[in-house]
Amino acid sequence: MTPFITRYAGWALLCVLGASAQGAESNFPQRAVRIVVPFAPGGGTDLLARTLAAKLSAAWSQQVVVDNRPGGGTVIGSDLVAKSAPDGHTLLLTANTHTTNPALHAKLPYDTLRDFAGVTQIAAAPMVLTTHPGLPVRNVRELIALAKARPGQLAFATSGNAGPQHLAGESFKTLAGISMVHVPYKGSAPAITDLIAGQTQLTFGSTFTVLPHANSGRLRALAVTTAKRVPALKLPTIAEDGLPGYEATTWYGIFTVGGTPAGVVTRLHADIARALKLPDVAERLARDGSDAVASEPAAFDGFIRAEIDKVRKIVRAAGMKLD
Repeated sequence: MTPFITRYAGWALLCVLGASAQGAESNFPQRAVRIVVPFAPGGGTDLLARTLAAKLSAAWSQQVVVDNRPGGGTVIGSDLVAKSAPDGHTLLLTANTHTTNPALHAKLPYDTLRDFAGVTQIAAAPMVLTTHPGLPVRNVRELIALAKARPGQLAFATSGNAGPQHLAGESFKTLAGISMVHVPYKGSAPAITDLIAGQTQLTFGSTFTVLPHANSGRLRALAVTTAKRVPALKLPTIAEDGLPGYEATTWYGIFTVGGTPAGVVTRLHADIARALKLPDVAERLARDGSDAVASEPAAFDGFIRAEIDKVRKIVRAAGMKLD
């Protein structure tokens, strides 16, 4: 084959691929889109998914359904997405657990980097250190003192093993030099239910799930986990309230299947970013102390790689293992 023909064939291939990507983008979605949430209904991730599903359904004139698949520390739901068709019609809306699992599992049924394509980080949010109102503490200092006086007697509830709440609790224990029992649940909703009932004593909960109960008096919010105060929440930080150097945040993001056409990923990102800017969605995020992110796909993929490396170091240093 002559150089001219070779170059011509190469340009023809690029044109075909470009036209195919543009066609995939313009025709998307062609049917109902499913957002898999690897947590139980009622938690912060689930609420975000349902908010976005309603906006995207209206924008696309296609049904967007939320499919809760809790269990396995988000591995069950994530694996379902990883093995779906790479056409953008199956999405994963998840959180920190996605980057914690590679550090805790010797083998996963999927490759966290290869089998998922980052669409966008939706938001970054604080967690709130929250206690049962019957616990005789009003601030972080008093909680640490009580935990030291009752080693191993206080239990902190989380939405599951290896999630952001679990990491937040383990970091709190290590930095404060205390012993507490970790009680994992299959999602935030059952964890909060048992906390309200007094079956556990505290949680590092999402703003979406704990603040309504704190405002009603069924729970007591002590402090936020971020390095800086969140104006909308009017709470001190854990670092300033008794544990200097402490910081933990929750991120939420959307992925699709690895190998999905770039044009479809671009379309997904653009429409989700547009939804995040809608006044009622932005207001809801701000009210809960969250910051909308809407990062570009490449930037989000880079963020995921960095998070995996960071979490591996934390898990190794703390000797953290699955319960």
